[in-house]
Amino acid sequence: MVFNTLKKCLLTKLSKEAGICLSPLIIQLMFSKLTSTNFFTCFIWLFLILSLSTEGSAFGQNFQLMRYDENYSNLKTDTVLSFYNHIKFIPLSANGNDFLSIGGEARQEFDAFDNEDWGKVDAGHDNFYLQRYDLHTDWEFGNDFRIFFQLRSALENGRPMGPRPIDEDQLNVQNLFADLKIWRSSKDSLIIRAGRQELNYGAGRLISVREGPNVRLYFTGLKAIYKYQNLSVDAFAMEADQVKPGVFDNQMTKQVNLWGFYSTLNLEGNKNVDFYYIGNRKDSVVYNEGTGNEVRHTIGGRLWKNNNGFVYDIEAAYQFGKFSGQSISAWTASFDLGYIFADLKSRPAFGLRNDYISGGGNKSGGDLETFNPIYPKGGYFGFDPQIGPVNLIDIHPYASIQVCPGLTFLADIVYNWRYSVNDGIYRPSGAFNLTGDGTTQKYIGTDYLAKVSYVFNAFLSVDFGLQYFKTGPYINAEIPNHKNAVETNSRISFKF
Repeated sequence: MVFNTLKKCLLTKLSKEAGICLSPLIIQLMFSKLTSTNFFTCFIWLFLILSLSTEGSAFGQNFQLMRYDENYSNLKTDTVLSFYNHIKFIPLSANGNDFLSIGGEARQEFDAFDNEDWGKVDAGHDNFYLQRYDLHTDWEFGNDFRIFFQLRSALENGRPMGPRPIDEDQLNVQNLFADLKIWRSSKDSLIIRAGRQELNYGAGRLISVREGPNVRLYFTGLKAIYKYQNLSVDAFAMEADQVKPGVFDNQMTKQVNLWGFYSTLNLEGNKNVDFYYIGNRKDSVVYNEGTGNEVRHTIGGRLWKNNNGFVYDIEAAYQFGKFSGQSISAWTASFDLGYIFADLKSRPAFGLRNDYISGGGNKSGGDLETFNPIYPKGGYFGFDPQIGPVNLIDIHPYASIQVCPGLTFLADIVYNWRYSVNDGIYRPSGAFNLTGDGTTQKYIGTDYLAKVSYVFNAFLSVDFGLQYFKTGPYINAEIPNHKNAVETNSRISFKF
């Protein structure tokens, strides 16, 4: 009874909102097979049809990487709300200061891979299908308290060797936290956030939500968010769950394994300065030198400007601590310089990135010099990289152009060397992949990448990527039956 009533209400509302674009017969056919088991799928398609038939500018809100950063309180002043805005702003009080906002995402991805890991595992041709769905609610109670709740499901089908850790987490609570504003003035504010939450800082080199892979990262803990004019500082103490592929089966580590602070100072001319300290504890970490537990401390800074004209992103960090009783001394430096022609219709952009990331020394003793990227984003070295930010030197020219409104073409070339011949290479997550003991060759290989993206409107986008990795002397020496790798990636994303 309740479901049929809800179904009737949605049908009536859709007829009013989209009746100009959709005939009553088409609308009725959409809902004729609607049952409680496939309601979520039809709900997504309902929003999809509305988004394609309505001007995206009517909603006035760009979706954020972190969905909890979106704010729809401005809708309380609108006297007439569209169907979509009724979902984004549901008043819970007469004055509209208390309200509920609902949102979500459906993402479909098809990957085709030839020679994963360059023939190391003899995977051959590998096709697989990835899906990601989420639904969130944001409960705002005035300006001082809120609760944000998000469910997410990440699914994998067809991969012969089964899902990787980044592919599948069938259903989990991705975000569930409460914000309490301790104080607020005209100059500053302090918010305490407690609970499960996603984190993303800077360029994502060290702490990232990891948007590219199917499974995003999250943590559970406490964060203080302080803002003073153009300065923001986050201080946090978190634990990372052990992610498993089933339904609500992730396990808490029950220890604080990520702590520190991240600060950003915004200057005139869209120039910015970041400074941070990150503490991290990991057990059973695998390096070329061996396996052990470590406590690692990272201090670093970043200078960046990314809006138009001459742009740059310069970052450096140093790490120290202990790995199985051995001292750690590792570092990284990254230089990303480019130019965006923002005044031209096609917005052409080009740039050159150069990274230096330290690798380990001899196994016989001395400091562990292998850099740990902690929780990096997967796509820093191209949109779907094969090599991670450990023991690496790379030169990375790239360019993009907007061919027509909504259609963008990107091209990358990444030249990769080992920083140290006494260390191996690592995966994008930082996990150990290939040893460095069998050869003194430094050049790993060349990655050629091309990507086409089309944004239909604020809700719907599609991407197609092609990647070709030509192996270099190092991989040729380490893998007897080495092969060049080819990957294609097709993705469609819908958000509301």
